[in-house]
Amino acid sequence: MNKKYGLGIDSGSTMTKGVLFDGEKIVKSVILPTSANPAKSLEQVYKSLFCQDVIFTVSTGYGRDLLQEADQKITEITCHAKGASFLDQDVRAVIDIGGQDCKVILLDRFLNVNDFLMNDKCAAGTGRFIEMMLRTLEQNPENLDSFVQGAVPVQMTSMCTVFAESEMVSLLAKGEKPENIAFGMIHSICKRTANFALKLPIEGKVFFSGGLARYEIFKKTLEEYLQIPVVSNENAQLAGAIGAAVLAYKKGSGRQKS
Repeated sequence: MNKKYGLGIDSGSTMTKGVLFDGEKIVKSVILPTSANPAKSLEQVYKSLFCQDVIFTVSTGYGRDLLQEADQKITEITCHAKGASFLDQDVRAVIDIGGQDCKVILLDRFLNVNDFLMNDKCAAGTGRFIEMMLRTLEQNPENLDSFVQGAVPVQMTSMCTVFAESEMVSLLAKGEKPENIAFGMIHSICKRTANFALKLPIEGKVFFSGGLARYEIFKKTLEEYLQIPVVSNENAQLAGAIGAAVLAYKKGSGRQKS
């Protein structure tokens, strides 16, 4: 008997992610940059993962309505919660920093969504903001952890994307070390995120997902400001797609039984 799969695709503003799930584990995953045509990125991910043994497909994220082949479109709040709890069943909250938004999700003891906050009105503190910061400092994002190791954070006064770039240029002109500026910006972002997250009554372990979760320095600094244990996972950036794939498998299995 062939193995059956659930297919989940998360259409983010910066990256499009896809996951195949067999009911127990992640079988295959794909991450591609979201192009100027999000539907094209969705199709690329879908075609690279779809096979005859896929029993159900769920799309999520900003462009979820663009995938015609999806059997169901589900909000990213639900999918990120499901994906985070799949990766760590002990978490009771999720903080996801995406390409252009920040989400805070509370889970109940059954790992269902209990409450959430979403900030998609300002790009400050998101993945795009970090890309801009590192581009100004002429640094490769992949080297961020090693770049700021041993740095002393400079206090940053602006979190507006435009003004923050001007402030960084001004600090560089005054001779401030680039790594200190980067670390200062990381502290500003984590403080801002923690203040936003603590508007909800977070109790228990927090799961950190999204593109910034791959940086250890962000996880540690966020934990400092939250004063709550923060965990992540090597697949944290895939959380939305994982949740979509897990839901797809359950829905597809139920449909087959009925």
